[in-house]
Amino acid sequence: MTRNHRLSRRSFLTEFGGGVTAVAIFGLAACSSSETSSSATTVEQGDAPVPTTTGEGAESAETTSAGDASPVGDGFRWERVDLGFVSAYVIARGSELAIVDTGNQGSEGEILTVVEALGGTWEDVNHVIATHAHGDHVGSIRKVMEAAAGASGYAGADDISNINAPRDLVSLSDGDEVFGLQVIATPGHTPGSISVFDSDSGVLIAGDALNTPDGVLEGPNPSFSSDLDLANTSVQRLAELNFETLLVGHGLPIESGAGALVSSLAETL
Repeated sequence: MTRNHRLSRRSFLTEFGGGVTAVAIFGLAACSSSETSSSATTVEQGDAPVPTTTGEGAESAETTSAGDASPVGDGFRWERVDLGFVSAYVIARGSELAIVDTGNQGSEGEILTVVEALGGTWEDVNHVIATHAHGDHVGSIRKVMEAAAGASGYAGADDISNINAPRDLVSLSDGDEVFGLQVIATPGHTPGSISVFDSDSGVLIAGDALNTPDGVLEGPNPSFSSDLDLANTSVQRLAELNFETLLVGHGLPIESGAGALVSSLAETL
């Protein structure tokens, strides 16, 4: 049985009002499961420096709750679409919108709710990006692209043939750019898995290359990854990027200190 790699060198604090809760960071997640290794251990605070947030005097790595709109950078906003065990994201630049992943079949209504919360309609959605071809991430791509009739669709080249879109998808390769987002090839979870990165605001959308179930930073799940060694190499590549915010397919976002946490995770893979 393949053992999940766990980050055992770092913990972080999340502040809620007057209370402070310590949360351990470790591990690997399933694409559609939150199973964890029985060998996991919680590390006491002080094992490694805790990343500092932008708040005065605060030391934490913060996760958002579902539906929190996040104005990050000038004119750049993102919002999570909470679809239960999986997430999609809507990105806004001014009045133009992009959707990253579409969840299972039947998720288009929840996605539209978030589009409208950002002040848009389907007509404002010009880009639909699939991080990979698994059904919990592209199950609604046909309905979403039919509703957003003017939107172009995109996916990694090696995953396109497995995605049931209503029109041809644009093939993405490492270093391409869509909607101001840099495409990072992160194969291994699937052959064509990609992440997208906004360097100006320090926001990384990692699909299933990284996961955060139950507040735990985890890498690619062995049970759902086609090539685990390659998937772990992709995590190590993401660790080289300079980012603060991490948006994942499974689990809540980490809004501060995410790059440092991913770097520590990568050292264990």
